[in-house]
Amino acid sequence: MKTKKELKSEYKQMEFPMGVFQVKCTVNEKSFIDNSVDMESKWNRHKMELKFGNHRNKDLQNDWSQFGEDKFEFKVLSELKKSEEENVNYNKELKTLQDMILDELKIEKVY
Repeated sequence: MKTKKELKSEYKQMEFPMGVFQVKCTVNEKSFIDNSVDMESKWNRHKMELKFGNHRNKDLQNDWSQFGEDKFEFKVLSELKKSEEENVNYNKELKTLQDMILDELKIEKVY
């Protein structure tokens, strides 16, 4: 059996998909765009907040409550690969990538 220290070390070495994602309401075509160094965890957090009715974006929460979970889709817009360089500010890189995607896609209906 592995020690707590070994498990912690293994977890730190795991790589999670990072990038920019979209939560889109299929009823009104509105989109919520976000980014994360761990997209899966961030999406799960958004989903739990929405399910419990306390998401920080009130417009998104209202539509989720009105239309239901099945009227929303999650889509990865762009993934960012881990760099070989050290000391990369991935949060800054992801914010820049998100801004570029918003400019490129020209999404008009956003939360």
